[in-house]
Amino acid sequence: MVTPRAAGLALGVLADAVLGDPRRGHPVAVFGSLAGRLERRWWADRRGPGVAHAAVLVGGAVAGGMLLERATARRPLAHTLVTAAATWTVLGGTSLATEGSVMAASLAAGDVAAGRERLPHLCGRDPSALDADGLARAALESVAENTADAVVAPLVWGALAGVPGLLGHRAVNTLDAMVGHRSARYERFGWASARADDVAGVVPARVSALVTAACAPFVGGRPGDAVRAWRRGAPAHPSPNAGPVEASFAGALGLRLGGRTVYPYGVQDRPVLGDGRPPAVADLPRAVRLSRLVSAATTALAVVLVSAWGPR
Repeated sequence: MVTPRAAGLALGVLADAVLGDPRRGHPVAVFGSLAGRLERRWWADRRGPGVAHAAVLVGGAVAGGMLLERATARRPLAHTLVTAAATWTVLGGTSLATEGSVMAASLAAGDVAAGRERLPHLCGRDPSALDADGLARAALESVAENTADAVVAPLVWGALAGVPGLLGHRAVNTLDAMVGHRSARYERFGWASARADDVAGVVPARVSALVTAACAPFVGGRPGDAVRAWRRGAPAHPSPNAGPVEASFAGALGLRLGGRTVYPYGVQDRPVLGDGRPPAVADLPRAVRLSRLVSAATTALAVVLVSAWGPR
């Protein structure tokens, strides 16, 4: 029997696939705007204010989710619809695939300038010195990481904790994107947001890596290559969660990711992930297809597990 939570997760994924993100008034954008205003008032070059910043915003999101859960606990249809709305709100799978596809089309047409202009929609790297293959690598790594962050993690947290899990994870992930950088301004203030995102992503990142390995044959890869790339390369990655995800994508696609990575706030020398060739423009559509497959498989897995063992 499909439970209200499971049905809500499935309907939310369907809504994201059909409708995508709202063009105006997106709740995540509203949350980000509020977080930005509070940051301007509370910012200080210390960890303490950053801890308070994260606690207030994430705590508020979780509390709101708990109120919605309690208000609909005895009404299955309402609970399904609330869960679906929350799932649609926090998912970013369709937008991610669209951005990746637009980038792939621009680069395939030889329009490197358009690719450089588009890259900030996917990640925070400096595009100014990247050629077509460099842009493809940056976009591909972002598609891999954000498949976990924007699709797998919300579904995992939604399956485990319902609406509070959905909203709480999105709050954590949004704050990490805003202030969880290793820059002079955010190294201390953003510490709590970055660490919270690391903790929240531990299980989803490993789920994403496993599902990616299982989906490898559908993009011309082998599960064993994805698992080997994950085991060899991920421990050296500076992010405990991006490492497994990017490495499994590299292995599944038969590519080699990582290396010198330029951000506006500095340069990072990332470990090499995978044993294949460097990524090219033609690999980006394959990565988008793999992202869609991972999203669909994780949705099915979440619905089955919640229906079998989740709350009634």
